[in-house]
Amino acid sequence: MKRMPLFSKSHKNPAEIVKILKDNLAVLEKQDKKTDKASEEVSKSLQAMKEILCGTNEKEPPTEAVAQLAQELYNSGLLVTLIADLQLIDFEGKKDVTQIFNNILRRQIGTRSPTVEYISAHPHILFMLLKGYEAPQIALRCGIMLRECIRHEPLAKIILFSNQFRDFFKYVELSTFDIASDAFATFKDLLTRHKVLVADFLEQNYDTLLGELILDRHNFAIMTKYISKPENLKLMMNLLRDKSPNIQFEAFHVFKVFVASPHKTQPIVEILLKNQPKLIEFLSSFQKERTDDEQFADEKNYLIKQIRDLKKTAP
Repeated sequence: MKRMPLFSKSHKNPAEIVKILKDNLAVLEKQDKKTDKASEEVSKSLQAMKEILCGTNEKEPPTEAVAQLAQELYNSGLLVTLIADLQLIDFEGKKDVTQIFNNILRRQIGTRSPTVEYISAHPHILFMLLKGYEAPQIALRCGIMLRECIRHEPLAKIILFSNQFRDFFKYVELSTFDIASDAFATFKDLLTRHKVLVADFLEQNYDTLLGELILDRHNFAIMTKYISKPENLKLMMNLLRDKSPNIQFEAFHVFKVFVASPHKTQPIVEILLKNQPKLIEFLSSFQKERTDDEQFADEKNYLIKQIRDLKKTAP
């Protein structure tokens, strides 16, 4: 007996599937007594959509229907609605949404990636996914979709250079271990996948980011490792002379950790000794205009004293 494909009775086209899905998601949003039927329809529509995009064992995805479905998803704004309503969709449906989203994101026409272009023009999609880490029921699903976005440099760039990027520092410390781990995996992906982009980002934000990471008491192990490396000290000494007073000030906060540490490694001590007179002279006149900041003045004097008291250790 011949197997009949799903939705064979009606062979709903992409426009119909999108409309049915959108209508039933609107019912789910109301959370009234009709939600059970709507939830069933949402599941069916997602299945039908997945079949168009991924094909079945018997047949490849139909190119024309895939193109039509993609267009419908963009035009109707359904891509946004699916993420906004992800919490209302059942467990299997959440998996389907993830698969549909990632599949449509990978779709290419020649060298173009239409969904990447669409999300670049609607960046709030990325920030909705990022905020998903705050909702335990959808956090891991949002993480999967977010990492798929990060594979594409234009989308990674939007997240990196946004104010929301700093939310990662909050998410990697969440009390739920699997969500914190997932957020860290995404964070790592963002900072390692596109080398040139990340180098540009770090050059512009290294100082403030580092200050935030190094000086946070939760990151003691990172700080200890960081201040043991002479190349990091040299970098901070260069940033102290940066043309931006803000960067100088941020660099100062990291530089003081090198100097104030009671467990300085030998290479660190050697660099400080080698530059002892220059550093004392430099710090004496460093940001003198900051007259109303008593704490800064005290810290500066403390560092000058620490550097002045450094002695060469006997061989």
